[in-house]
Amino acid sequence: MSNASTPDLTLRDLGERWWRPAVAVFLVVAAVVWRLVKDDLGAPANLELSTLAAFAAAGLLRHRLAMLAPLVVVAVSDVVLSNSAILLFTWSAWAAIGVAAWWTRRSSGTRRVLDAVMFGAGSSVGFYLWTNLGVWLQGRGTFYPAGLDGLLASYVAGLPFLRPMLLGNLVLLPVAAGVVALVERLESARAVAGAPGSLGRA
Repeated sequence: MSNASTPDLTLRDLGERWWRPAVAVFLVVAAVVWRLVKDDLGAPANLELSTLAAFAAAGLLRHRLAMLAPLVVVAVSDVVLSNSAILLFTWSAWAAIGVAAWWTRRSSGTRRVLDAVMFGAGSSVGFYLWTNLGVWLQGRGTFYPAGLDGLLASYVAGLPFLRPMLLGNLVLLPVAAGVVALVERLESARAVAGAPGSLGRA
């Protein structure tokens, strides 16, 4: 559920509140770097920061550009990593995650944490279902049987990839909610300190 009293931000607003896009860009860059180095670090497959970046960007920017965050992560990192044969499915899954994050942009307080958990779970399961459908469609008749049993086999084979993504997002998305709340709190404190007659002014 979104808070209708919280307006979206314009590009001019984001220019004046430069710290919001700065934090969003930092999280996107962190997601790119993590995607590039996680295999070398021995991290579990599909433990990612892209969903965190999508959720945080939506809350921080409250601008339609936030929907591009997960696609930017995958596009930039794929320049180095290259992509798999199911690029259409992975990229469209990240595009859907970016759009879904947009609908959480006005959440606040406890509701934001609940939205973070639901978004983390839903995006993980949705990514798993969609991309493993792609694996089956491209591998049916070779890696998997062409019928329903082949599709089920593809989903079973994908379970080890779902688990770290799901568990990671259930932990990381509330952290993203906390980052957005912290930025908002600091922004409010800054506004109070800069108000005329404030005791906080030097």
